[in-house]
Amino acid sequence: MNPDDDDFDVEVVDKSKEWADFLSKKYKQEIRTIGREFPYKRSLIINYETLQKFGKTGVKLADELLSYPNKVFAEVRDALRAHNLLARKDAHDIIPRINIRFVNLPRKTLVRDIRSEQMNTFVSVDGIIRKTTEVRPRIVEAVFRCPNGHMTLREQGYGRFVEPESCGMADCTQKRLELVHLKSKFVDAQKIRIQETPEGLRGGEQPQILDIDATDDLTGLAAPGDRVIVNGILKSIQRMTGGTKSTTFDIYLDCNSIEFGEKEFEEVNITEEDEAAILELSQDPNLYRKIAHSIAPTIYGNEDVKEAVSLQLFGGIAKEMPDGSTLRGDIHVLLVGDPGIAKSQLLRYVVKLSPRGIYTSGKSATSAGLTAAAVKDEFGDGKWTLEAGALVLADMGVAAVDEMDKMQKDDRSSLHEAMEQQTISIAKAGITATLKTRCALLGAANPKLGRFDEYVGISEQINMPPSLLSRFDLIFIMTDKSDKQRDEAIAQHILKAHSVGELIMQHKKTPIKGVDEAYILKELAPVTPEIDPVMFRKYIAYAKRNAFPIITQEAKETLVEYYMKLRGLASPDKPVPVTARQLEALVRLAEASARTRLSTSIERDDAIRVIKIVDNCLRKVAYDPQTGSFDIDKIITGVSKQSRDLIRSIKETIRQSGDDTGTARTDQIIDILSQKGFARDAIEKQIESLLRGGEALSPRNGLIKLI
Repeated sequence: MNPDDDDFDVEVVDKSKEWADFLSKKYKQEIRTIGREFPYKRSLIINYETLQKFGKTGVKLADELLSYPNKVFAEVRDALRAHNLLARKDAHDIIPRINIRFVNLPRKTLVRDIRSEQMNTFVSVDGIIRKTTEVRPRIVEAVFRCPNGHMTLREQGYGRFVEPESCGMADCTQKRLELVHLKSKFVDAQKIRIQETPEGLRGGEQPQILDIDATDDLTGLAAPGDRVIVNGILKSIQRMTGGTKSTTFDIYLDCNSIEFGEKEFEEVNITEEDEAAILELSQDPNLYRKIAHSIAPTIYGNEDVKEAVSLQLFGGIAKEMPDGSTLRGDIHVLLVGDPGIAKSQLLRYVVKLSPRGIYTSGKSATSAGLTAAAVKDEFGDGKWTLEAGALVLADMGVAAVDEMDKMQKDDRSSLHEAMEQQTISIAKAGITATLKTRCALLGAANPKLGRFDEYVGISEQINMPPSLLSRFDLIFIMTDKSDKQRDEAIAQHILKAHSVGELIMQHKKTPIKGVDEAYILKELAPVTPEIDPVMFRKYIAYAKRNAFPIITQEAKETLVEYYMKLRGLASPDKPVPVTARQLEALVRLAEASARTRLSTSIERDDAIRVIKIVDNCLRKVAYDPQTGSFDIDKIITGVSKQSRDLIRSIKETIRQSGDDTGTARTDQIIDILSQKGFARDAIEKQIESLLRGGEALSPRNGLIKLI
């Protein structure tokens, strides 16, 4: 026997002993659980950090895992077998079926940084899941039978199916073999495609993708939109183009373990110290002011908008009724404002604060990009698969859509169902599915003419369909009027922010005398959020997880009283001011207000606070300056009650004063109606719109006839 071989044997035994030593000290309990609950629990999950901290041997074993992962998996199984760590009689049969998984690797590799020398090594990649295929059985050991009854076994890998050319028996010459399903071995398999996280991308780079091969108990865990860290062995497969083999190889990751990032509010990690700080903060008498000031502190003013956005982040309570229907808890807010009023800045800040936020711009978003697209590619083996869009990816978070007025008409209609029912129903390419979009929508839009015109009704200036506007709980009109005091304060604020930024950048390049951390912090005070963003996220997560307030009788009475007061403004000749949707919005906002201070009940103060916000919004949006009253019809239908009355009067007058063919003179109609008190220009405008809308025609100049 070669002495070198002998040494090699000793080495292997040592390795197995080292692993057994590590496992029996650190993972005894987990191995015992697997022994007891196999096959329902069949994965031994080892923390890489624990292994690395296990003395010198731990460091050596950890390094070996990164370079020779397959060898390490075999050694761990050897350790389990040789040292009888799995206290079961049938341990010998079970051990090959146990999965050895490693998590918590310290170094992450970016998808774009994967290179050929990393082939067959253990890597850790993070990204967002783009799409997944369904879980299907894959053959790993194929057994073939020849007509003489001999069995031939072929192990199968990822990709192409390998068939033996002839029977495996020495004397047998049979070439026709058939697969024996019952004796072959199958495993659950699923393909997952991940995409790089957008944070790490440079300018014009397109996010790169990597395919993951998940098997056994890793299948079916991940859904599109999840942020994950995938650990596994990097492998390659040869490209085939039209039956010819290419010299280029495609890479994929043979998945060993999946770790989920912050999935939603549930995943935000809150320690006991954090909890103490959160509870202390909730008792602060200035809590609402502090929270409003912690949202985009670089933007001056806009207190009411910031307060509303903070309520949106906390959200109302989603309720499930006994009959299976659900009432949404998410609050939708629309900001319509003149250019340069920092709407986009606010949107981006909110997306950063929300544990799951997606930012998109209406100009570059299609309905498929917002909802879901059906795509056909080699990923699903040529089948149609659904690719989740922005609203689906923002499930349980905030979706910010900028430039909503620039969206195509058809694309905007896809938002209707997503906002009210919080689902998206899809029937494309033979796929009929309903996806969940439980997200709060924060939209921003510019007025139709670029800036607001004070003398024209708001609904005519917002280039959005009334059906969509009525689904927003709050619509803010942000006008940019000149006001000496306010303008000066804004100018000072902006210049202060810029000068501090310049100071910091110059100090980085060449340290300035007398400038230290304390000085910079003092200078930054006006643009520093009062509640640290990390703490703010934890506070929101804690509130969403633990605060489920119940409305008190006083709050109920206050809300009903306000609702009745607005409804009471309606009379036969006045427009109906408010619908039940506004009352629901009030309730959701009141829930969010109580949640903000982690209360168990919605008090009268909460009701008063939200009535003030809603009243401000309604005053600007639904106020009809001609009648001096609220007119929610302006939002819901886009036509105020007054113009509806005028249209009806025009049609009646044409019918009454027309000749036998129903044709009337336009100037005569204008005269009759102006005597009834309607404004001449309003009448002319409505006649024009009737002709344009195809409800009337003008056979000759100066004549009009209803169609």
